[in-house]
Amino acid sequence: MTTERALYSASEAARALGISLDTLRRWDRSGRIRTERDAANRRLVRASEVERLRGKADDELSARNRFRGVVRSVEVDVTEPARVVAIITREAVEELDLKAGVGAAAIVKSTSVMVER
Repeated sequence: MTTERALYSASEAARALGISLDTLRRWDRSGRIRTERDAANRRLVRASEVERLRGKADDELSARNRFRGVVRSVEVDVTEPARVVAIITREAVEELDLKAGVGAAAIVKSTSVMVER
């Protein structure tokens, strides 16, 4: 998604973030997402806010669970309150040029964990 449009409806923003409309409403109430209200009191979300919550945009993957972190040996200490361990091939490590101390992301989809850099 690009930031061509300034504002999105709540349902459009939820779809762009890969969350339910109910989750977006909860995030709004808890302050996790910043919304505005239109004249009819409907939630509107700025495109910049959607991009902030999406982090690195990657339209090639449909995975919704993404944890940014730093490679520590073969484990990724994520910045979220979790620890993700992935078993990947040597070829994948070489292709991604993974080394201790570099940034990476663990992407959780179903029962698989993929690593991106």
